[in-house]
Amino acid sequence: MELKGSHVPRKKGGMITMPFIFANEVCEKLAVVGFGANMVSYLTQQLHMPLTKAANTLTNFGGTASLTPLLGAFMADAFAGRFWTITVGSLVYQIGMISLTLSAVLPSLRPPPCKGNQVCQVADSKQLAILYVSLLLTAIGSGGIRPCVVAFGADQFDESDPKQKTRTWKFFNWYYFSMGVSILVAVTVIVYIQDNIGWGWGLGIPTIAMFLSIITFVVAYPLYQNLDPSGSPFTRLSQVIVAAFKKRKLPKVSDPTLLYENDELDASISATGKLLHSKTLVFLDKAAIVTEEDKLKSSQKPNLWRLNTVHRVEELKSVIRMGPIWASGIILITAYAQQGTFSLQQARTMDRHLTHSFQIPPGSMSVFTIVAMLTTIPIYDRIFIPFARKFTGLDRGITFLHRMGIGLAISIFATFVAGFVEIKRKNVASAHGLTDNTHTTIPISVFWLVPQYGLHGVAEAFMSIGHLEFFYDQSPESMRSTATALFWTAISAGSYASTLLVSLVHKFSAGPGESNWLPDNNLNKGKLEYFYWLITLLQIVNLIYYLLCAKFYTLKPIELRQKKGESEEGVELVGPV
Repeated sequence: MELKGSHVPRKKGGMITMPFIFANEVCEKLAVVGFGANMVSYLTQQLHMPLTKAANTLTNFGGTASLTPLLGAFMADAFAGRFWTITVGSLVYQIGMISLTLSAVLPSLRPPPCKGNQVCQVADSKQLAILYVSLLLTAIGSGGIRPCVVAFGADQFDESDPKQKTRTWKFFNWYYFSMGVSILVAVTVIVYIQDNIGWGWGLGIPTIAMFLSIITFVVAYPLYQNLDPSGSPFTRLSQVIVAAFKKRKLPKVSDPTLLYENDELDASISATGKLLHSKTLVFLDKAAIVTEEDKLKSSQKPNLWRLNTVHRVEELKSVIRMGPIWASGIILITAYAQQGTFSLQQARTMDRHLTHSFQIPPGSMSVFTIVAMLTTIPIYDRIFIPFARKFTGLDRGITFLHRMGIGLAISIFATFVAGFVEIKRKNVASAHGLTDNTHTTIPISVFWLVPQYGLHGVAEAFMSIGHLEFFYDQSPESMRSTATALFWTAISAGSYASTLLVSLVHKFSAGPGESNWLPDNNLNKGKLEYFYWLITLLQIVNLIYYLLCAKFYTLKPIELRQKKGESEEGVELVGPV
C-alpha cells in the first residue's frame, strides 16, 4: 500500500492531524447523540408511539446504523479511500439531520399535541415515512463515517516505528475520551434544550454541529497521510476461498516454505509487513499450493482464482479467527441498549429534581455512563497501565483480550444491580398507592439508577475500546476499515438482538391473568427486573464463551518490512503476548 504523493519529501500525518480528527469526531458525535439519546421521548411524546414500538424502532435504527459501516468500509478499502468516504458519508448524514429537524419544526409533519385525557393521535404513515427516511439517511451517512474515522486517525502514525506504535494504541483511548466529552455535552445541554425549549432547537443545534464537523475535517486535507485503496478485500477473500475449494483434494503441504510467495504481487496490500504462515485453518493453505498447472513464467501473474500467496491466505485466516471474539460483543450491546429505552422510562417515573425548580431530563441520565467512562479512561491510561506494566512487562499493561474480558464481567454487575433497583422503585410506587398512576412522580430519587448507568460506563471503557483495538490490531493491513466496521456490526447485531429479545419477552412473558414483563403503558405493573436478570444470565453465559475464545485465539504473525537505515527485518506477533 503506497502513500498518495509518497514522492513528496514532506512528511504528513502525526500528532498535528489529531486536533482536526478529534474536532470532527466531537462535532459528529454531538450530532449523533444529540438526537439519539432522547429520541425515545420524541417518539413517545411527540409522535405518540407505544413504548415497545418506540424502543424497537430505535434499536432497529441503531442496528441498521451499525450495519451500514460494512458498506462504507468496503468503499473505503476498495475504491474511495478513507478521507473521501468520511466526507461523503458526513454529507449524507447532514441531509438526514436537516430532514429530521424539519419534521420537528413543521406541525404538518407530526401529530397534534394531546389535550387533556383524550387518546393521543399516533403519527400517520406519511409522518412516519419522513421519520424513517431521515433515520435511514443518517444510518447510511454513519456507514461512511464510523468504520473510517478510527482507522484514518490510526493511519496517521507509523506502526513500524516503536514510538509511533505506542501512540497508536494510546490514540484509541483518547479518541474514545474525546467522543465521550461530546456525548456528555449532548446528553446534558442538548437533551435539556429538547425537553425544555423545543425539539426544533434540540435537533437544529446537532445539525449545525454536523456541518461544522465537515468543515473542520475537510480543511485539514493537506496535512493528512492518505493511504491509497488497495482493491476490494471481499474479492481477495473470495479468491482464496474459491482457490482452496478447487484444490480441496490435494494433500496438505508439510513444509510451509513450499507455499506460494510473491512480494511484488502483495506490495500494494502489505506496505508495513507481510503476514506469515500460521498453523491454524490449514485447509485454506491449499489455495497457496503450486501445482503443475500453476507453474508460470516469472513475468506472468498467477490466476488468483486458482493460486494465492501465503499473505492473502493469512488475510482470510485473520478475519475468520476474529469472528468468535466479534460475536462476544453482541450480548454486551444488548444489555447496553436498555439504557436508552427501559432505563430511560424508569427515570421518567422517578423524582429527578436537583433543586426545587430544576429536574434532570430522563435522556440526560446517560451522563452518568459517560462520566464513568471518561473517569475510567485516564485512570486506566495514567495509573492502571503503569501499575500493570510492572507485572506483565507489556507496554500496554494488559492485553486487549484481558481488557475485553474485564469489561464483560463488569457489565454483568450492571444489569444484575438494575434488577434490584427496579424492585425498589416498584415497592415505593406500591407503598404510595401509585402503581396504577402513570402521571404522578414516584417519590424515589432518580439517583438510584446511577449505579447501573455508571457500571455500564466503566464496562464500556474496558470492553468497547479493547474491542476496537483488537479489530484494528489483528486485522490485515489493507482491510482495516472493513475490520473496524466489524466493531460496528457487533453493535448492529446487539441492537437487533435487543429488538428480538424485547419482542419475545413482550409476547410470551405474560402469565394467566397477569400483564407481561414489559407493558406498553404502565411500567409499574410489569416485571422489568426479570428482564434485567434474563440479560444478566445471558451475559454470564457470554463471558464463559468469551474466555474460551480468548484462550484458544491465535495472534496474527507479521514480518515487518525493512526500512531505510535498518539492517534486517523483524518478525513479531501483532497483539498481546
